Amino acid sequence: MHRGFTLIEVLAAILLLALAFGALLGVAGASIALTQNAADRSQAALWARSLLDGAFVATPPQPGHSSGRFDRKFGWQLDVTPWDDGDGLGSGVAEPSQLYQVDLEVSWGLPGHPHAAQFRTLRLVQSPGSTAAGGAP
Repeated sequence: MHRGFTLIEVLAAILLLALAFGALLGVAGASIALTQNAADRSQAALWARSLLDGAFVATPPQPGHSSGRFDRKFGWQLDVTPWDDGDGLGSGVAEPSQLYQVDLEVSWGLPGHPHAAQFRTLRLVQSPGSTAAGGAP
């Protein structure tokens, strides 16, 4: 009597291997997509930091909207508004200074599947001729 595998057993083993391999490829593909998404978000954060760190160094912020592109993949939109804390008292900062809210949106991706990251910060701008707190003009 010969002992071995029947054709049905071999086919079942191959089918089981194919299903396991397909699931493994699906997990690997999802992992690659998640890694790319994380890399894109990290790149967007680096672009945002670069723009916000360099913005308003030479000139004070002016209320308004501006936009542009970092490169072929990433674009940006910047909105600058005088800051109001919502209680009607304004920024609460001494008068020769003005606090501005800076909203930045960095966008990337295909037109049918866009991605965006929002960043918000406040910038304190002292009027020309004013000095630091406690100093004389």
